[in-house]
Amino acid sequence: MLRFTDLPLPSRPRSRRRPTRTAICHRAGAIRYKPHRPVGPKQHPYLRRMEDAVLHGQAVARILLQLKKSGWRPDAILAHPGWGETLYAKDVFPDARLVHYCEWYYNAPPLDGLDQVDRANWPYADIGFDPELPVEFDDLARIRSWNALHLLNLNNCDVGISPTHWQKAQHPQAYLDKIVVAHEGIDTENLGPDPHAVFKTPSGEVLKANDPNKPVITYVARNLEPYRGFHTFMRALPAVQKEHKNAHVLIVGGDDVSYGSRPKDAKSWKAKMLAEVGGQLDPTRTHFLGKVPYADYKRVLQVSSAHVYLTYPFVLSWSCLEAMATGCQLVAGDVSPVREVIAHCQQGLLVPPLQVPTLAAELKQGLAPVQSGDATGAYRERATCVTSNLT
Repeated sequence: MLRFTDLPLPSRPRSRRRPTRTAICHRAGAIRYKPHRPVGPKQHPYLRRMEDAVLHGQAVARILLQLKKSGWRPDAILAHPGWGETLYAKDVFPDARLVHYCEWYYNAPPLDGLDQVDRANWPYADIGFDPELPVEFDDLARIRSWNALHLLNLNNCDVGISPTHWQKAQHPQAYLDKIVVAHEGIDTENLGPDPHAVFKTPSGEVLKANDPNKPVITYVARNLEPYRGFHTFMRALPAVQKEHKNAHVLIVGGDDVSYGSRPKDAKSWKAKMLAEVGGQLDPTRTHFLGKVPYADYKRVLQVSSAHVYLTYPFVLSWSCLEAMATGCQLVAGDVSPVREVIAHCQQGLLVPPLQVPTLAAELKQGLAPVQSGDATGAYRERATCVTSNLT
């Protein structure tokens, strides 16, 4: 995505073709584009993403040249550069300030000895983190090649913005002075506890906030996959449901893959985990909601008794912060990006990553009702930590 400052461009009708990358202009709606061809079928696998980025950068550059020919000169260009759109932006507008959203830079660990590294004290990032999904040399080589794009982006931009200190720290030391930490923010004014919140499941089950007779475990991800701890979460549920006979589980997320890859022996990670543990779960208390409208997502968080947020050491999800702003009792994975916003027993309960029995035990504790004071008041106090931890 690109954003230009103070360019009064006329809007264009939305294309009915397949979704494309978008150049968004201030006061103007959007200019749609797509690369003139796909990545070549014979392209080397290590370079497919790089060629795709060049194609996107080329398509955007052609639009920028048209704008320049019309006499427009942006003061600044803001972009997420991860798909290559701004590769040639400075060649067209060399005097414009180029501001990049530096969300992530991939770092691959050495392959030797990874199986001996304690995941609770993991010194690396996402690659190689999950022993269940080991990486191979081709994975590392492909990642190193893809980082060529990110290095070009870092070199081309005038300033970068990372949402968290840990995400900034993933970038090469030589470029850290270029990057400032400024989280994009969440809508704290529109989020918060609602003691009267009610959520009705597709099966007709009515779940209410702060209902001790029917506690609610919630889990949210864009897609249900290991990068966000879905496999660990599912394996912990049988023990929790066995002890908490009235607890219901609300699971929000699609069946696609946002990060990583699909399982080799199932059509989705949801299907794989249901084949593994589905027979141990109570289907009347386990509710897969798919992808839901934001208003429903908000109610899911508001009726939550314990919200589970698990992740590889990777980009911190908005859903974690939105759950905090809602005042949820968080049970979260104890990894570096999470520790930046959650301290154990303060903003939530932290559990060692990938450890099913420990997660189940902490979930049981998380479902315990607030022992003293008003529950809503306790949640509101917890929610204030969102803002303080990001400034």
